[in-house]
Formats: sequence, structure tokens, C-alpha cells
Amino acid sequence: MEPGRDAHIVVAAVALVRDGRVLTVRKRGTERFMLVGGKLEPGESARDAALRETLEEVGIAVDEATLIGEFHSEAANEPGHTLHSTVFWIESDAEPVAAGEIAEVRWTPLEDHPDDLAPMLEHHVLPVLRNR
Repeated sequence: MEPGRDAHIVVAAVALVRDGRVLTVRKRGTERFMLVGGKLEPGESARDAALRETLEEVGIAVDEATLIGEFHSEAANEPGHTLHSTVFWIESDAEPVAAGEIAEVRWTPLEDHPDDLAPMLEHHVLPVLRNR
């Protein structure tokens, strides 16, 4: 990593849960599945970023989002970086479609999930979702 480069990534993400599964995505060129979401644009709130990313990545427009929490972990796709993620709960009956930088969408079980999840999702968000 270059000296002076920030190794801390701030993102907003959404958890869309249906039938004991959460919507996850895999970005092009990566192997791990994560929640829908991404980095905030200048002056953008975490909530607005989460809603924007939901539309951009899976084509679902939502107006409401409920804060689940803020979590810290290692970044899944950027070695040596840490991640600060603000995660929101959203509800929608719309069917997600991979768009933008998303290669694949998958409904991931909250229990007995595959072992290809991002650390933030696996170690921090899934335990919270299972307890809701």
C-alpha cells in the first residue's frame, strides 16, 4: 500500500431478507459474496448511499431503510484495508437483477451458509440478522 493512502474504507450496505435468506452480491473480478452496498459519495449520508447502491447494483428502488448497526471488519476484496460499514434493513418484493459492477446475485441462507462470504457479512451482520 502507498504511504499516506487511507487503509480505512467507509461503506453503506443493505440487508434484504426473505424466507430465511439475505440478498448477497458478488462483484466482477471477486470471489466473495457480500451485502448490496458501496462507498459513500461526497456529502452523501449512509442511508442515501445504501438506497442509491441498491438501485444501481440490483435495480431495486426503495424509499425506507431501518438502521441495523455499524460494524468494523477486514475488507473482503482489498487486502490490508479495514471496513466501516453502516448496514440498513430494507423490504421489497421486487426481484433483484445484477447491474453495474455486479456479476452475480444470490439469496444466501442465514443458517448453514456457503463459506464464500465477506468477513463483514459472515462475522458481524449474519449473527444480528439471525437474532431479528
